[in-house]
Amino acid sequence: MLRTALKMLINDKAKYIGMILGLSFASFIITQQAAIFVGIMSRTYGFISDTSQGNIWVMDPKVQFIDDIKPLKDTDLYKIRGIEGVDWAMPLYKGIIKARLPNGNFQNCIVIGIDDSTLIGAPPIMIDGKIQDLRLIDGIVVNKVGAEDKLSSTLNDGKKTPLGINDVIELNDHRAQVVGICEVERTFQSQPVIYTTYSRATTFAPLERKLLSFILVKANKNIDANKLCHDIERYTPLAAYTNHQFEKLTVDYYLKYTGIPLNFGIAVLLGFIIGAAIAGQTFYNFILDNLRYLGVFKAMGAKNNILIKMTLIQVSWVGFLGWAIGTGFASFFGFLLKNTDLSFKLPWQLYLLTIFSIFLICLIATMLSLRKVMRVEPAIVFRV
Repeated sequence: MLRTALKMLINDKAKYIGMILGLSFASFIITQQAAIFVGIMSRTYGFISDTSQGNIWVMDPKVQFIDDIKPLKDTDLYKIRGIEGVDWAMPLYKGIIKARLPNGNFQNCIVIGIDDSTLIGAPPIMIDGKIQDLRLIDGIVVNKVGAEDKLSSTLNDGKKTPLGINDVIELNDHRAQVVGICEVERTFQSQPVIYTTYSRATTFAPLERKLLSFILVKANKNIDANKLCHDIERYTPLAAYTNHQFEKLTVDYYLKYTGIPLNFGIAVLLGFIIGAAIAGQTFYNFILDNLRYLGVFKAMGAKNNILIKMTLIQVSWVGFLGWAIGTGFASFFGFLLKNTDLSFKLPWQLYLLTIFSIFLICLIATMLSLRKVMRVEPAIVFRV
């Protein structure tokens, strides 16, 4: 009977294809928009992921997310180093500084200052040059995307010349020479990222009384990071978060105080509604067209539970095909644009979210049709 149900479905090519296309479109929209949303959210804490040498971030208690910089006093660093369980604690500067390019243009850049002696806080991947060259006079390391795009120079023929090793720019009227190119996560603001030593970064930065942005801490292997965070907050007036907690704090801020979730949520909801409308109407019409055959099965002794199983196998089959085609196209879409500014991240959890949404659509479509299936009379076979 179940094989017969699939044959009935496939032989009605127009409705079969129509349902698959409707569910594929819904699956594509849900997967694509959700993946872009996840990609944007991952960019908000990309710097935290890149700076993974430590496992605790210490900051002002009023900080709400990674770019909400509230500088600390230099003496706070020594207080943290004196707490039992701290393996090491290093200073970190993070700020926005305007760069003057060789062609005279200006560009805002994210400047990261890492510890002078240990270079803790350095970028995770060096493409060209060595991170140790930051100790050279005026040395900076620039991220690859920024060097090739916003920090590049445009020639008279319109071609762009990327910023490269030994090129010189100005940061707040201070000379800075490129000694390396690195690979980092793209930032939420999509601004170039420049690494240098902490002492040099505070020289580049506009003059302020306090310039220490964060303190990177590594907990001793014999102490739990969460307990050390509690101890830091107990003995100092500062806030301390593990890497995961700081990422969550940042994401929660953007979810709560920006319109990003609403915008993408509406797009996902529209995809769900459109898919449900197309699949529901098409499957309902398919059931109406096949009521005679269902009546024949009932006349032959088939119970309602058999007819319901036939209906469920039909809608599950088109749901699986629609999900597979839609997510496949969404994955291919992300692959084609992986080297662009598009933020696209497709973790395995999104596949589960999409398949759940598609089968929820299929369930709605089935509910619209089950009433007709259960009420079908064998006598319908003999009606003209």
